[in-house]
Formats: sequence, C-alpha cells, structure tokens
Amino acid sequence: MKKIVLSVAVIFAALANTFACTNLIVGKGASTDGSTIVSYSADSYGLFGELYHYPAATYPKGTMLDVYEWDTNKYLGQIEQARQTYNVVGNINEYQLTIAETTFGGREELVDTLGIMDYGSLIYIALQRSRTAREAIKTMTDLVQQYGYYSSGESFTIADPNEIWIMEMIGKGPGIRGAVWVAVRIPDDCVSAHANQARIHTFNMDDKNNCLCSPDVISFAREKGYFSGVNKDFSFAKAYAPLDFGARRYCEARVWSFFNMVTDRGNEFLPYILGETDEPMPLYLKANKKLSVADVRDCMRDHYEGTALDITNDFGAGPYKMPYRLSPLSFKVNDESYFNERPISTQQSGFVFVSQMRSNMPDAIGGVLWFTLDDANMGVFTPVYCCTTKVPDSYAANGADYITLSWDNGFWIYNWVSNMVYPRYNLMIDDLKATQKELEDNFTFMQPSIEEMAAKLYAKNPEEAVKFLTDYTGMTANNTISTWKKLGEFLVVKYNDGVVKRVKNGQFERNSIGQAATVIRPGYPKEFLEEYVKQTGDRYKMPTE
Repeated sequence: MKKIVLSVAVIFAALANTFACTNLIVGKGASTDGSTIVSYSADSYGLFGELYHYPAATYPKGTMLDVYEWDTNKYLGQIEQARQTYNVVGNINEYQLTIAETTFGGREELVDTLGIMDYGSLIYIALQRSRTAREAIKTMTDLVQQYGYYSSGESFTIADPNEIWIMEMIGKGPGIRGAVWVAVRIPDDCVSAHANQARIHTFNMDDKNNCLCSPDVISFAREKGYFSGVNKDFSFAKAYAPLDFGARRYCEARVWSFFNMVTDRGNEFLPYILGETDEPMPLYLKANKKLSVADVRDCMRDHYEGTALDITNDFGAGPYKMPYRLSPLSFKVNDESYFNERPISTQQSGFVFVSQMRSNMPDAIGGVLWFTLDDANMGVFTPVYCCTTKVPDSYAANGADYITLSWDNGFWIYNWVSNMVYPRYNLMIDDLKATQKELEDNFTFMQPSIEEMAAKLYAKNPEEAVKFLTDYTGMTANNTISTWKKLGEFLVVKYNDGVVKRVKNGQFERNSIGQAATVIRPGYPKEFLEEYVKQTGDRYKMPTE
C-alpha cells in the first residue's frame, strides 16, 4: 500500500462526515424506460433503518409544527404548518417527487447553530408541501430564509418525473439567517452523482431554466474572502467546500466509480481521484448505454471491483475476499497515517433506495421507491409505490431501534444475515445472491402486470388503485423479510462451525440411513495460507517423519 500522510484537518473531516451517503442520478433521456431515476444510501453508524410515512393532512390556519434534527432528534424550534400536506412514504411523495442528499460539510464557520431547519427536516417537510422539483427548491430555500439553516453544507438531489436538480447549500454562520445555495438541472440525456463533496463548480446564473441560486451566492464568498476572481470563474465547490484528501478519495471516488461503470471516461478522471491533478470531474456526463432501475441498483452494490481501487484482493480483504473495511477509515501505525478505501456499498447503511419516476403514468402508479434496509449489496429492493398509505410491518420500527433487536423487523433480519456473511464473504455470498436475484427478478417480472391491474382500477376508482398498490407494497416487503429470515436459518445450518453442509436441489443431503451427509471442510484459500506461513515462519511447520 502506498503510504499517505494525512493532515489533522483531513482526519477530522473524515470523522466529521459520519453521515456519508451516495446519490446516483439518471435523466429521463438516459434511462431505458423514460423514467427519471435517483438512488440514495443513508449511511451512518447509529442510523436505524426504517420506512418513514407522513400521511396527507389538512391543518387549521395558525397550526405550528415542531422541528427536530433528523440525525439526533434534538428539538430545534417551531415553524408554521402548511394548510395542506401530501402523502410521503420514504423519500417520495404522492406526486412522485423524490428528494435525497449527501452531506459535504464545507466550511465549519458557516454552520448556524441558531437555525431551525436542518437538512433532514428540509427534505421531509418539502416532500409534504411540494409537487415538483422546482417547487421543492423554492419551498426549501424559503424555509431556510425564514427560519435559518441549522446544518453544515449539503448536496440535495431533487427530482420529479420530468426533471432532476442538484442543489448545494451552506449556511452563513451563527445567527445569520438564510443560506447561500445554487441548483443546477441535470440534462435529460445525462447521468450524475454526488457523495459527500460539493460538485457544482461554475454555473450560468442567467440560464433560469437550468440554474437557480441565491442572489448573494458569489458576493457572500467575496465578503468572506473565499473568492476574488471574476464572476464567470466562480466555483461554488471551491469557495464553500475546498477539496482535501478525504473529500477526494472517500467521496469523489464514489462518483468516479459510477462514471467509470456507465461512461467511457473513467480512465480520464482516475488521475483526479489519485491526486495527480486537481481538475475536477464534470457535474454530469452522457452514459455509454441507457440505464434501467436494475442497472442503478447494481451500481449501488459496487466496491470498486475490477478497478485500480479494488479492495477485494489485498491483505485487508482477509482470506475470504471481504469487500468491506471497518471504520474509521483512517488509522495510524508507528506514527504514520494510512487509510482504507470507501466504496459506494458499505456495511453501515440504514436504508437504501432507487426511486423510479414516470411521467407517462398516473402519479400513484408511476412513482416506485425500490427500497431495502441495511447494505444495498446484501439486501433486496422491493417496490414501494408512492401512493402507499401504510408502512409494511417489517419496514416499521414497531419497538425496535438501533440497539433493540426484533426478529420481526427487516433492519435486524438483514443485519443478522449480512453479519453472518461478511467474515466468510466469498464462501457464502453466492447463496445470498441467488436468493436476492430470484426475488428481485420476480418483482421486475411482475411489475407490468401489477401496474396494468392498478391502471384499470385507477380508471374506475383511484382510491381502489391506491389500496391495491399499498397492499402489494406490504405483501412484497413482508414476504421478502420472511424469505430472508429463512435464508439466514439456511446459512446457519450450511456453514455452522466453519464447515459446509452438502446441498442438492435446495435440500440438505442425507446418507442412506437418513443421517446428514459428510461435510465439506473448505479450509483457507491457498493465497492466505502462503501469507500465513510467511508471517509465522516455522512456528507451525510439521517435523519430518
């Protein structure tokens, strides 16, 4: 491993960005079915994964809404409630509007500790009050202007069936109400991504169809001494979130990985990730093929496999090629600082989704939040229709939380299975992937017929269609978690005590008298044994007979 010296500031930044998420973005002209597609992994140690629900409601004039910080549940204050709110399930509402985020932190002195609106509240309140991406941008920026912005720098993905925008926002410092921000529309035929580092550099303030911003986004940077050039050269990212090693290697590298998978320009941008140039990647690119929901889902399972950053073949992967590294990513040995890679898929995810938004269908049918709990690589994405009015029991907390296990809770069932697989990854992963693929392929196969039936119901009575899709959402979620629990039981039996039980036609084999067949003892891989001998010398060498 090449030795990297990390500054104290870099290490602090890496630790501070504990809510380290990833968003992948596909415009409607870049998708196979004309849908806009957005993905999100909510990655944080301490985050309990569940599917949120905010029912549509009406409120009397003057009703006040308590605001609590999403990360900590700290009470921040009150704002005026809207007279009418919309149904929200997860991060999508009944009009197919989807909002996701990644935290870039940025300049610490710009956090307003007196603000009321944190980034999580902005997301879920805007979803309750907005029908389109542009309307959500206005709702969010109006809220921070009126009530103050509590969080650090944030990148938001704001999407509807026709448009996808990236909005980046940061406060102005303690007691200074409002925020500076810029929003750029992603072209319909392009893909984009962000992953805990600000990505908007130069932008055209005069192009109101594709760019919106606060009026002081540049002048405030001048006032603070962050920028002194001409307006056309202003970079939001450079001014408000200067690049450091952690932002480049832990964050921008995930964007690079997506671009590397779906465009032909990965090699062009690798020097930037490796620190050989400071020329940033473009905000968006054209993909080399049209992408489906399944393609984006698979990208969310990436660990840099087959690239220069692949973490599955070095010593840190252990004998069973585990594509995960324990936190913290930075560490010291003999006063020298080192790091591990941080890929898109990570074990500390609370939940992950791929949102599919389609303009050629009624909203109730067109918006699907393909949702899983825990790690995208180890979970199953089930369809959650945007009209859903009841959270599936297995996706609700129901008494469970981050330190309270429940065998009826999807978050804990997924964690139970994945934590069995992690230590012996390449020995066990094929069993998990076979079940995962069977379930997801079945959901994909069923989607057209389910939606055809829903459309017929919708034409007669929209409420019947909503009930049908709510029931289907619940059935697929609950059945999947039940299946995953059975998978866990199967894995316990098959791999107990480090051996492998023989399986034929999906059943454990027995001998002619009904007893369990002889076990397979896989031992350790050849490469690991060679390294083992190198590390231990002759300590375990057997004497010559």
